[in-house]
Amino acid sequence: MIQEALQKISADRIRRDLFYLSRDPLPFRKANYTRPGQSMDSLAEADVYIRSQLEAAGYEVLTTRHKVQAWRCDKTKPLHHWYSPPDPGDRWYEAANLEVTRYGGAQREEIIQLISPKDSQSWIDSPGAHDNASGIVANLEMARILAGCSLKRSVRLLFCNEEHSPWTSRFAAQAAAARGDRIIAVLNQVCLDEKPDADMVAGKLIHSIAYSTDEGRPLADFISACAGRHRIGLDVRIWAKPAPNGDDGMYINAGYPVAVMNTGAGGDSEYHMPGDIPERVNLENLLRSTQLVLAAVLEIAEEGAKVLATKRVQP
Repeated sequence: MIQEALQKISADRIRRDLFYLSRDPLPFRKANYTRPGQSMDSLAEADVYIRSQLEAAGYEVLTTRHKVQAWRCDKTKPLHHWYSPPDPGDRWYEAANLEVTRYGGAQREEIIQLISPKDSQSWIDSPGAHDNASGIVANLEMARILAGCSLKRSVRLLFCNEEHSPWTSRFAAQAAAARGDRIIAVLNQVCLDEKPDADMVAGKLIHSIAYSTDEGRPLADFISACAGRHRIGLDVRIWAKPAPNGDDGMYINAGYPVAVMNTGAGGDSEYHMPGDIPERVNLENLLRSTQLVLAAVLEIAEEGAKVLATKRVQP
């Protein structure tokens, strides 16, 4: 079943979604930018597109709305980190979390949580192709494939916002904890294919898995092993974050420590910059990273947390 599902991932759909969300018609995805002639901001426009794709796949989309502010821009800081906290008096905007669930069967109460932030940088005009249209389109494509799979356990997908303040994944994580949801693994997809410029030119296919808890390391090892087991053809790297951060960190803070970030290698010269355009994304790398995460999700959905009981390394 897994190989069949991986082959259904479409490069054409990935490219279409990527260019829609970071080139045409949407140059940005942020609450503080409205395209000429439009009545809603570009982040809300992105929500309309994402929701339409999920509904076309048969999902009922849960929408929760939250107040956010744009980050200020401080060009005295290092180049890729110009974001600066907003002032309490700055304008507030409304941003939405979008959530869908592919319910499982016999163990449907056990949940695999997938995440991707969907906004682009609010402090600068960046298309945000790697960061994080890449993660959006990977999760969208997995949602489409999962809709046609028979699963024992449930898979929930969250499309949130982290380039505005506050990060809206915290609200979803806190709500899950308040309900007592049994989330057995958290996989955050962000900046897939991002890598140093020299590696981009060389066409290297790289996938990194970052963890920040002892409980997250076995999940990282397991995902890495899936690359070899399913012959996906990626240079998979594992690294430890010094502390929980990112949207996976929001779930760790809410009491779900089995969490990782699926990402690129870092070092992109256009990170958080106007040059983060879709033409720079290696679509083959993005497709294979999507296959890798989907393979891991399907194995966990079938076997449960027991597959994470022992650290595994890629053969």
